[in-house]
Amino acid sequence: MAQIGYQHIICDPTKCIGCRMCEYACSATKTNAFDPSLSRIRVVRIEPITMTAISCRLCADAPCIIACPRNALTRSAENGVILVDEDKCDGCGWCVEACDFGAVVLNPVTRNAEICNLCVDQEEGPQCVRFCPKEALSLATPEVLRQQTRREVVARLFEELLDQE
Repeated sequence: MAQIGYQHIICDPTKCIGCRMCEYACSATKTNAFDPSLSRIRVVRIEPITMTAISCRLCADAPCIIACPRNALTRSAENGVILVDEDKCDGCGWCVEACDFGAVVLNPVTRNAEICNLCVDQEEGPQCVRFCPKEALSLATPEVLRQQTRREVVARLFEELLDQE
């Protein structure tokens, strides 16, 4: 059976300016505090001038769920987000270590794991996407991302062919 490709937040590093507005929007929405350390999305520097934002990719075989020794993490059948049962989570951090993207964080106050839930409780959707001043953030499925990549590769190939003529 084919894995459903759930929408997740993606960042276009050519548009991201590293302002961290996404982190502030997330922390304000989730904790009522403008504190990037409480955010479920992280801005990271890839190269000296390249910035991007990282959040949960809703992996098909989510390593965070597999690694959790307390069965505190589950996947929503409705939208694919990873749910954290705060009563079961003891902050061991195995899910943090298991995530290849660095998208799982431990809340410094509650000591529970926190993972982006796409602001399912917000009518306007993910607040980081809504407030990004450069529109670097969007929602996409893995298949849409693959299609975009294929189009970009073909466009570059045509460009190179035209340059050679």
